[in-house]
Amino acid sequence: MNPLLVALVAVISVACCAAQQESCFPPFEGRQPNVNSYNNLYGGEQDFSLALLNAINKLMPKQNLFFSPYSTYHALLIAYFMAGGETEAYLRKVLRLGDNQQRSDIYAAYKLDRLLTVHQNAAYEFTSANKIYVSDTVKVRGCVNADFPHELESYPFKSDPEGCRNSINQWVENTTHHMITDLLPTGSIDASTSLVLVNAAYFKGVWENKFNPNLTRPEIFYVSPTKQIMVDMMHVEGSFRHDISETLGAHILELPYQGDNISMYILLPPFSNTEDSIDATLKNLNLVNFRKLVERDSLIFRTVQVSLPKFSLETTIELVPVLEQMGVGDLFQSAGNLSELLEEGEAQLGGALHKARIEVNEEGTKAAAATVLFSFRSSRPAEPAQFNCNHPFIYFVYDKVRAAMLFGGVFRRPY
Repeated sequence: MNPLLVALVAVISVACCAAQQESCFPPFEGRQPNVNSYNNLYGGEQDFSLALLNAINKLMPKQNLFFSPYSTYHALLIAYFMAGGETEAYLRKVLRLGDNQQRSDIYAAYKLDRLLTVHQNAAYEFTSANKIYVSDTVKVRGCVNADFPHELESYPFKSDPEGCRNSINQWVENTTHHMITDLLPTGSIDASTSLVLVNAAYFKGVWENKFNPNLTRPEIFYVSPTKQIMVDMMHVEGSFRHDISETLGAHILELPYQGDNISMYILLPPFSNTEDSIDATLKNLNLVNFRKLVERDSLIFRTVQVSLPKFSLETTIELVPVLEQMGVGDLFQSAGNLSELLEEGEAQLGGALHKARIEVNEEGTKAAAATVLFSFRSSRPAEPAQFNCNHPFIYFVYDKVRAAMLFGGVFRRPY
């Protein structure tokens, strides 16, 4: 089986009403963004990803978690380009966009990222795509058509809402290589829908050090000190970047995919009071510590014997309370302002749903995610080091080229 990762985000708004006339956005000047604009955009993405991980964990403290902060960030970034007034200010803050960053520079950085995702590395595949589906009954500003030629599509939401829902779901399924199906549930699109924003990201890669299927065997996974479940445990011995972080209170392991640009990082807290250990590590995983962790020389190459569960899981997350806790303000309220998209009218967001799926096997990782917004101290281990993921751990997939967290989660128990 080919390992792959997929992510998707969709945003739906409803009800066009009172006409407005505002200046076009964005005023792209045909120039490349300066280095700081691009770096700041993904510096913001890192901070947003960590905040989102903590917010989801607080609302779902006992569950397995898997989601795509990259996908969620890009859905909100598209919403930011369409936002005005206080809604724009809320999104700028949530997305960690600096006050000194002009919209034109943010837009240029966004377009540069789009160009980077079109280029494929021979060792792996990563693409990201955005869609802005607008009702054919409303008038979109001319500059939006010009600035988002690949993203913008006109759809007959009023006359054929179910057909539009099926069409969007089909695009999602095709873009995510059939990993995410039926993203928009029945009834989520109706005649009042005016806007659907979608981001989909896809990754396909193979472990640099594959696990030997002949070594996979049933072993105990300690969900808690009093509960154990059998799981198929994979095994590999090789040279990996590994260390112990006193700051994070966890053993750290980097499992690179072929090409060495994208890796899975695993944070394994000590097995004592499991939930307290997970929460303590997440609390200490701030932006400063995260950047230290993913620096190429931060971990030490050594021989490590790795034991990792072979698992498959799917999670669904209601994002409105998560994003409101993070400070999106009026984005999902009647006062939300997305007026920058339309020549006439207003658009209002309703709800938000994130659906994610992952498989980890001997070859690599296969995963998909979708978001919809609609109406300790330890001595240095002897060689080889033991890294046994037989109790809950934190994990994320990190793109070193973009300096972006593509996927993240907490594995608490096998299904």
